[in-house]
Amino acid sequence: MSITTPVTQLLGIQHPILLAGMGQTSGAPLAAAVSNAGGLGVIGGVGYTPRMLKEMIEELKVSLRHPSLPFGVDLLIPQVGGSARKTNIDYTRGTLDELVDIIIDGGAKLFVSAVGVAPQHIVTRLHRHGILYMNMVGHPKHVHKACQAGADIICAQGAEAGGHTGDTPTSVLIPACADLVKNYTSPLTGKPVQLVAAGGIYDGRGIAAMLMLGASAVWVGTRFVTAKESGAPEVAKRAIIEADFDSTIKSTIWTGRPLRALGTPYVRNWELNRQDEIKLLQARGIIPLQHELDKLEKAGGITEEIEDQSTLRYVYVYFDHLTYLKPYFDPPRRFQGISDLDDPLLPTALFMILSNESVQSDVISFLCIASPSRKPKR
Repeated sequence: MSITTPVTQLLGIQHPILLAGMGQTSGAPLAAAVSNAGGLGVIGGVGYTPRMLKEMIEELKVSLRHPSLPFGVDLLIPQVGGSARKTNIDYTRGTLDELVDIIIDGGAKLFVSAVGVAPQHIVTRLHRHGILYMNMVGHPKHVHKACQAGADIICAQGAEAGGHTGDTPTSVLIPACADLVKNYTSPLTGKPVQLVAAGGIYDGRGIAAMLMLGASAVWVGTRFVTAKESGAPEVAKRAIIEADFDSTIKSTIWTGRPLRALGTPYVRNWELNRQDEIKLLQARGIIPLQHELDKLEKAGGITEEIEDQSTLRYVYVYFDHLTYLKPYFDPPRRFQGISDLDDPLLPTALFMILSNESVQSDVISFLCIASPSRKPKR
């Protein structure tokens, strides 16, 4: 079974679920598995050189069950200089145009700007080649700028999300943005700009809620991190499995932007006792964690605590605040459907795990809306 929405029709997918482009976690294996399962796999391209991205796209395409299956690529392109945060950097190292060439030549269906707005000439090139442009936003006020830049889809990410996130809760942000996008038209399709919801979404209840609030699909990150196709290291997967409701914290020490991550004692010490230092460093354009790592390296050693935190930089982008997921990740249990659970409040939203023995996939796939008059099969 599948759900048809404007976004599934735009992207040519069965299920209204997009893999969040989570850096190295969302590499070719995970992105291909999601596309193969009927969603849209998105490569997290942050930090890649053009050659690395080209190789990653080639690897993904080889792994697709059919060459026609769509995929996307996610980049971070914040404004640098001027009135922007002093800690903003050019994650493409001056190669944005070349990276976009590779995305176009690779046949991507979707380009995502996860931070910042794409330059006009980039949007024009993407549209010229039939590639949809999705811009992420964390506040309703950002919708206008993204749509003016030519976004075909807005991905509104609420404060519950892992990684870079704002302060507006998902339940407030999505309906507000749903109302706003109605005022804009996609330059590529000539139809209304569509909305994708993100932030703390991990099962059918969340997906159903987002569709009811006005989104046409969801952008899911943490729920996929512990899949075997994920590029996250085992320490990151274990951190999610062992987390509880109070395990995450938002901080700017990693990138200079608010970012939800695992709240280790080291991170909490920064937030509780070193706020003045954070402000001083960031006012000079210095990222606090990197500054400390550089100092320790020059001193000839890195403590175990800092080393662990450095490793866990893999997890920060993917760690949703909501840890209802924990029961579904605990080993030795394989990923199971939320349909296992008795929930009388959910006769219409069942999160299904499609067994795919041909590729031995642990990727979660995906959503099925059951008739209210029918009980889910056990």
